Parts: sequence; structure tokens; C-alpha cells
Amino acid sequence: MKTKRSLIPLVGILFWCCCGLLVDGNDGPMVYKDPKQPVEVRVKDLLSRMTLAEKIGQMTQIERVNATFDAMKNYFIGSVLSGGGSVPSPNATAQQWIDMVNDIQRGAMATRLGIPMIYGVDAVHGHNNVYKATIFPHNVGLGATRDPNLVKRIGTATALEVRATGIPYAFAPCIAVCRDPRWGRCYESYSEDAKLVQQFSVIISGLQGDAPSKQVKKGRPFVGGKDKVAACAKHYVGDGGTVNGINENNTIVTTEQLFDIHMPPYWSALDQRVSTVMISYSSINGKKMHANKELVTEYLKEKLKFKGFTISDWEGIDRITSPPHSNYTYSVQESVLAGLDMIMVPYLYPEFINILTDLVNKKVIPMRRINDAVKRILRVKFEMGLFENPYADNSFVDKLGSKEHRELAREAVRKSLVLLKNGKQQSPPVLPLEKKLPKILVAGTHADNLGYQCGGWTIEWQGDSGNNYTEGTTILRAINATVDPSTQVVFSERPDYNFVKDNNFSIGIVVVGEVPYAETKGDNTNLTLPWPAPDIINNVCKATKCVVVLVSGRPLVIEPYVEAMDALVAAWLPGSEGQGVADALFGDSPFTGKLSRTWFRRIDQVPMNLGDQNYDPLFPYGFGLQTAPPN
Repeated sequence: MKTKRSLIPLVGILFWCCCGLLVDGNDGPMVYKDPKQPVEVRVKDLLSRMTLAEKIGQMTQIERVNATFDAMKNYFIGSVLSGGGSVPSPNATAQQWIDMVNDIQRGAMATRLGIPMIYGVDAVHGHNNVYKATIFPHNVGLGATRDPNLVKRIGTATALEVRATGIPYAFAPCIAVCRDPRWGRCYESYSEDAKLVQQFSVIISGLQGDAPSKQVKKGRPFVGGKDKVAACAKHYVGDGGTVNGINENNTIVTTEQLFDIHMPPYWSALDQRVSTVMISYSSINGKKMHANKELVTEYLKEKLKFKGFTISDWEGIDRITSPPHSNYTYSVQESVLAGLDMIMVPYLYPEFINILTDLVNKKVIPMRRINDAVKRILRVKFEMGLFENPYADNSFVDKLGSKEHRELAREAVRKSLVLLKNGKQQSPPVLPLEKKLPKILVAGTHADNLGYQCGGWTIEWQGDSGNNYTEGTTILRAINATVDPSTQVVFSERPDYNFVKDNNFSIGIVVVGEVPYAETKGDNTNLTLPWPAPDIINNVCKATKCVVVLVSGRPLVIEPYVEAMDALVAAWLPGSEGQGVADALFGDSPFTGKLSRTWFRRIDQVPMNLGDQNYDPLFPYGFGLQTAPPN
């Protein structure tokens, strides 16, 4: 009888374990671990169990280099990120990424409540931090496709490649409306036109999945499964309208301009139940967005009813003061009171945690603000199934850089190309080229340089030069693969005039443009065509018939050189699949792209956007010559 009676409590324990309702010694059944419970019930239960230290830990995002087991466990860290170029090891495989993410997650799961961390990465044109990932065209090129469904499919592919490395959260998309091409992030913007940017925000549904059509509370986060990721609409708000296009600068707008130009893409993002919103470094009429309670809390959260979490940019709260970090207590106070929920503090997280703890204990920051932030973070984690599946799913490993995704990127390149000129006056069109020509010259700094072709935010934060740092097809290699075997292709990066004249080329293809850059390093006050591009164009185009392919993140001052060209193609930053450029040059696909940005004549016209007075561009918004599809 003793034996039978002793089995009763054991059966009870097993029952509770199977149901996921483990018992905390002080607080009763742990309802938050039961996936059958509604999300809000789970959030409320977990929040009620958390100490102040555990709550502030959830509000803290640190860089992977600091995410040791002890740091995760002892500080209750809620999120980890890879900054641009921050990788487990050079040329890391998908499995190495998974192993790293899982190791970090073990530290989080070892905490008292076992709250999983969420790992985030900038996947802004594919999973661009990762070796051998598919690199899609940057957004400025995608805007030229006028194909929102294509961009949604790119979101789906990107989510799979991000998940292939064990990561569930992407800091994308950028839905800035770039109004000044001098801005170093203009290539991250789909267009100068808010309506077009709104259409292309559909990439969120590609990343997260299509939200159910059934009635849900507006603004609730959504992630549609293990093959999807939480998205991040950025950078809220007005980052594309700063004075003189200076990164992180002040955007001076009327209320009407703010809501007509810069805010509409966020309405579309919330309609798709975007999970997170990243706040902009920039200011609106002198008020730093990282400290702007009116726009973050009162408008985004209260009026628009956004229920996901807001996140700062990299050390974004430091920049509330000038110089940055000069009064960090003030920065912590103002940003959290403004409504920021998760703070990206890559390195100085102990200082942030200590200051925020002190501000709460002194009642400078009320506990209700902390609870609101943590509720939002937990809500996203529950909605995306992170509690049920905290560790990576290895089944997606083969999706990284897959043939299917590279074909999709190739399609995107083809559709993004904008044909600006095709033949001189009273001359027949030059494009498409015949595949069977006696001899073709390929020239230019960007013809055989995968790094230049991909641009910034590729493997490294600022991008790189050369062909050895990831996998892909350069434009030169694509041309060689496309032409008839009898055609001789001669590559000379910087040919002189006599070389071109003496070699009797059938056509010269010149591929030139900008070198990679990101953010502030890309700010440019003159937008001239970088050297040695003018010399290469002149040497080739004055000696033979020529096609110029411009690889750039924005329009540049090219009017002085256009007359000498027989054809001109804006290829933007096409990414890893240069075959798409050759497809169009040689007629395997038609030119269909349309400018999503106004192409100015002179720098003194900038900024100039569709609808402005005295609108006198070299090529207007929406311009793009077409060629016939192949038979």
C-alpha cells in the first residue's frame, strides 16, 4: 500500500510536466510555458514572475562578441545581434552560424525562467552578412522593377536563408523615402515616391508570412512559422529627408509633409503586422527620434496601436547627446521614456543596465513603462514560437545560396535594369547586342569585381572589393558565358584610346560606377562620376561603339558623358547574380525597368523630386526605354 500511495504524487508531477505547466516553488503553475494558452495570458503570467533585473535584461540587445554563456545568464539578456561584418569566423558555414546561435541561446535558457533570446541581423539585400548567401539587388534597383510580387518573393527567400543560419529576426526592410541622393543610405530606399515605397513594403509579408485574414487587433506582431522571420520596419521616421542628405541629420518638415511623404510606408507595414520598428538616428524639426515621445509613443503606439516592440539603432541612444555618450544617464532616461523598448547596446551593456536599474529604483522611469516594454518584447517572442522552438532548425541549411534563390536574384537583376539611352540620334538601337560578334571589349573597374557589384552591406558593413569574399557571377564572367563560342572577349580594366582604336572591336562594354559604402561614409556632396570612370568612358566611347553600364547606388552627374555613349544602362547595385545584366544586354530578356528616382542634370538641382517646381531632370522619374522580349 505504501508503494501505491507513493506513486500518486509522481503521477501528478508527470501530468503537469507533460502539459508544460511546471510549478514554480512560489508562484504556482507556469502558465507561460503552455503553448495552448493565449499569447496575452502567457505574457501576463511570465511578466508577473519577473524581477526588475530580468525585465531590464529583456530590454537589452548586445553584440555577439560579448554574448558569452555567463553574460547571457547573469544579465538575463533578451537579444543578441551581429553588426555588419560580425561573423562566427571568416567564411563561416550555415552550420557554424547555427552552432554559435545555439551556444548563445543555451546561456539564455539557463536562466531561472528560461526566456529565449532573439538573435537579429541586418539582412537588407538577402542574408548579406553571410558567406555564399544569395545577394539580391539593393532596394534602389528593386524599386525600378515596379514588381511588388517579385520583392515579396525575395522576402520569402531571404527569410529562408536567414533561418538557414539559425537566426529568427531580420533588421529589414528599410522603408525610408529618400528625397536627396546625397544621402549615403539612399540605395536602401526603394524610391523618392512614398506610394511606391508603400507598395514595396510587401516584402514584410515575404519575410514574416501573410498574416491571417481573420480579425485581429490592429498592430499585433505576426510571424508565420519556422521558415519565417520577425521583420523590422526602419528607420522610423523621416530618415530619408534630412537636410542636404546628411546621414543622421535633421529632417525639417511640416506636419503635412511628414504624413504625406515619410509616414505612409509605416501604415502599410502595420497593416502587414510588422513585428518590430527601428527608430531613426535622425531628428524631426530638431527633436531626436530616439527621444521623441510624441511620435514613438503617442502616435506609433497609441494612435496606430502598434503592439510589437520598438528598437533603437546601433548605439542610437548615445547620439541623443552631442558628443555621443556625453550624458548617458540622460540618454537612457529620455529614450526609454520616449517609448523605446529594446536598446541596442552592443558593448557597454553593464553600464546601460546599471543606469536603467537606478532610474527605475529612483522612480524617474515608472515601472509601468518597463512593463510595457517587456510585454511587447515577450509578445513578439511568443507570437513567433520562440518559446517552443528556441534552438535552430537545421533542415533549412541547404537554402543558403540555393540555385532557386540565385535564379530569383537573376530575375530581379534583369527587371531592375533601366535603359537610359539606346542609340545616337538618327542611328539604330544598339541593344540588344548580337551574341555572335567578332570581338568585344569589356572595360571598367566594375566589370570583374563582385564586391563593387554588390555594394555596401555585403559581408562587411562597408562592403569590399574583389571576387574572393563571397560567391557570385561578375558581369564579365556573365558576358563570357553568354556570347557565342566564336566571339573573342577581351578584358582591359583601364584601356587607353590607342589600344581601343587599334584593336577594331565590334563593341565596347564599359562597366563603371561607385565603390561600396554604407551610411555616413556614403554621404556625397557632389555626386560626380568617380575616377577613373570618366577617362575609361572617353577612351572607349571615342574609339568605338560603346555601351556603358553604370553600377551605383543612386543617380550621378553623367550628363557630360552621355553624348559620347551609344547606349547607357543603370544597373544600380545588382548583387551576386551578374548574369542578369548579360541576359538583358544580349537579348535573353527585355529591358523593362523604370526609374524610381529622378535623375538630375547638375548637382545644384539636388534635391529634386517628382512634383517639384522647376522640374528639369536629365531623365524624369518613371523613365526607362524598353526592348522587345526575345522570340
